[in-house]
Amino acid sequence: MQFLRRIGLILLWSAAPLVAFAAANKNDPYLVPLRGVGNVALVIASVAIATLLLRRGCWHSLSGRLLVVLWCLPPMLMAVAHLSFELRKHDVLSASVTEARQLGPHFMVGYSSFPAVARLTEQGLIGGIYVTRHNIRGRTVDALRAEIAALQDARRAAGLPPLIVAADQEGGIVGHLAPPLTKVPALATLAGLAPDDQQAKAEEFGRIHGGELAGLGVNLNLAPVLDLKPPQRRNRLDFHTLIGQRAIATDPAVVSTIATAYVRGLEESGVGATLKHFPGIGRVRTDTHHFSADLNTPVKELEATDWLPFREVLSQSHSALMVGHVTLTAVDPDRAASHSKRVVQGIIRDTWKYQGVVMTDDLVMGAIYQHDVCKAVVEAINAGVDLLLVAYDGAQFYRIFGCALDGSRQGKLDAAMLGASAARLVHAFPLG
Repeated sequence: MQFLRRIGLILLWSAAPLVAFAAANKNDPYLVPLRGVGNVALVIASVAIATLLLRRGCWHSLSGRLLVVLWCLPPMLMAVAHLSFELRKHDVLSASVTEARQLGPHFMVGYSSFPAVARLTEQGLIGGIYVTRHNIRGRTVDALRAEIAALQDARRAAGLPPLIVAADQEGGIVGHLAPPLTKVPALATLAGLAPDDQQAKAEEFGRIHGGELAGLGVNLNLAPVLDLKPPQRRNRLDFHTLIGQRAIATDPAVVSTIATAYVRGLEESGVGATLKHFPGIGRVRTDTHHFSADLNTPVKELEATDWLPFREVLSQSHSALMVGHVTLTAVDPDRAASHSKRVVQGIIRDTWKYQGVVMTDDLVMGAIYQHDVCKAVVEAINAGVDLLLVAYDGAQFYRIFGCALDGSRQGKLDAAMLGASAARLVHAFPLG
């Protein structure tokens, strides 16, 4: 019995700091599964354990008192974290009309709470929404269509431009609305076909995706993937990108042929495409969902290989361009491409002469969020990025928009860049 008691105490001592850490960081994207019921359970468990320790007489010893205090910390730390979040949220929701109109169009947000996103929509604090698996899980297509329509109605009533509505339907392992939408094979399955067949099938896939998305109220698909397929070796640090399963082919010409046809099918259905993830993640060995990643390849080599599909498809379509969170070390070794002016303005705008919409990959990814996210937000806007994506955890919008708000109030944002970006967005997504 004494042995079991010691084991129990060891477990309690070990668990207390972990639970306290989770409570203090309840708003972290990595702890999304703990939100709601999980947080309530954590508080109840902490109070119950502290009460049990008191009843067992632990308060009579110094170590016992310390253990009780440790188990009393989680509810208090969680309350502080919640208050901090609510204060940040209040600051964002209290932004002036001028601030909302200046910054809001540049943010696209994923959401779980309809009332929360409806308020952002009505106040003009966002320019777009991102719908994904949890928005349709357990619901019908008609229900999601009605929800999107209600948000667009709210925009019209507020005298604001229509929302950009995005989804992530690549085909294969990434088809976040399938089912109930049609599950289309990955574009990579077409790589072995004859060129004419590649084009015909890719265009068909694009029409399927485009028709269904347009019917839902979605006008931008975050596809296709134009990264070149990496060598067939296991990447132990690729937990979520899984680019080997998503990339079309190793041959840039094959990627260009298939992607161009796919985009044509999308656009003919009234849905825009998004080419991703420039400057390319096929060569990197780490997953930017969690870690920083360097792309160390010389620019000349990238121009002759990895970047050919991007330039080819951009020249034949009205596609948007998503910039990933890898660091292009030959151009800007100090920051990720997604907020590098040397990459966005220097390469994409000045060298390529591309004047379409540039957007970031999800800013909630570890390569950005676990570092100085406010610096990244300000730099992205000043680099000429048009849309900042907050997808995985929509609650982080308040922190990320708050970064832009603070930057604006402190005079750190380039007004000329914001104006040019606003014009590009209006051109790409005309006012309704």
